[in-house]
Amino acid sequence: MSTTSAGDGDPTAAKTAFPILAAISVCHLLNDMMQSLLPAIYPMLKSNYGLDFGQIGILTFTFQFTASVLQPLIGFYIDRKPKPYSLATGMGFTLSGLLLLGYAHNYPVLLLAAALVGAGSSVFHPESSRVARMAAGGRHGLAQSLFQVGGNAGSAIGPLLAAFIVLRYGQSSVAWFSLAALLGIFLLIHVGHWYKGHGLARMKLHAAKGGATVALPRARVALAISVLIALIFSKFFYMASMTSYYTFYLIDQFQVSVRSAQVHLFVFLAAVAIGTITGGSLGDRFGRKAVIWGSILGVLPFTLLLPHANLFWTGVLSVPIGFILASAFPAIVVYAQELMPSRVGTVAGLFFGFAFGLGGIGAAVLGEVADATSIRFLFHVCAFLPVIGLLAGLLPDLGTESRGRRLSTVAVDITGNVETDPAQTRK
Repeated sequence: MSTTSAGDGDPTAAKTAFPILAAISVCHLLNDMMQSLLPAIYPMLKSNYGLDFGQIGILTFTFQFTASVLQPLIGFYIDRKPKPYSLATGMGFTLSGLLLLGYAHNYPVLLLAAALVGAGSSVFHPESSRVARMAAGGRHGLAQSLFQVGGNAGSAIGPLLAAFIVLRYGQSSVAWFSLAALLGIFLLIHVGHWYKGHGLARMKLHAAKGGATVALPRARVALAISVLIALIFSKFFYMASMTSYYTFYLIDQFQVSVRSAQVHLFVFLAAVAIGTITGGSLGDRFGRKAVIWGSILGVLPFTLLLPHANLFWTGVLSVPIGFILASAFPAIVVYAQELMPSRVGTVAGLFFGFAFGLGGIGAAVLGEVADATSIRFLFHVCAFLPVIGLLAGLLPDLGTESRGRRLSTVAVDITGNVETDPAQTRK
């Protein structure tokens, strides 16, 4: 595997590779747009197959459980044996799942289709997050935001496409979106070429220069990772209530049409996309911890108000909820990668995996709660989830990355491995 084109002597090696970030962001848009078709057509599937809310939750659980189990394992593997063209392979799984979803004739086949789409995510997210760090040129928060905002935009577009295409032409029209998967495969092959020829050399150069690291005891790192996982739980359980059941809530509470409910879901997801891109830049400027603290806990007043609002104010409140809540995730991922700098792929897989897994568990649990009580009661309960954001106060302060200063020359990751800056060692 050749990496000589971006070696230590390459003056462009440390620059932000915006064309690569744009490519993986577009692919993330395509990937998550295709994946978001599944929850967007839940009302259609519920009617076509006679499903209850519990079965809807299990369908989401199947998709997200597949992704959550495999993502950390794939991230751990690619840290040791990078696979530049695995991104295109992952998109192929999504392609297969889409085709199957379009022509499924019973519930078990729907579950298989959901599992294949989840498998595609399990490959795409940790590897593409790793590529974003390769292409960051030191602007890691911005790079993660650019990568993640593509997915958020895709998730927002999916419900609109479902409303205006799938609902009009039927379930089989889901298979038409396989063209988007083919475009993604084409782009990811080219990203794989850059990964092989330049990206790996960038990672080596960054390691040689000793990027932003922090000296912490292993127990302190483990505690910080545990707190971040709790915050992910808070964020994605609430997100599951919105992405899987917001349309049902609007239909039940305000008697709106399915199409109107999906447009409201689009507004929420568009706010999520804007919050994602903003959160990464703010993290680079003011530090990850401040953004994590403010975004998780700052959303609480809005979530508490939403179950008591009328239709107009429900739509209005969904915007700050999506914006503020979404700003946390890029900061969480980069913060965790700075805690464990030798485990970039593992961290990405772990946190994207937890995001999917907790979202899947949340969808299943919340579906059962809605069946046992009501969809309205569900949103009253979920309104208190952001209280967990108080745990952000336990996170160690890694400093303000935008100042461009090294915090330490030694990094200790959660496994107890110690990394020393070679430049400092030579001194």
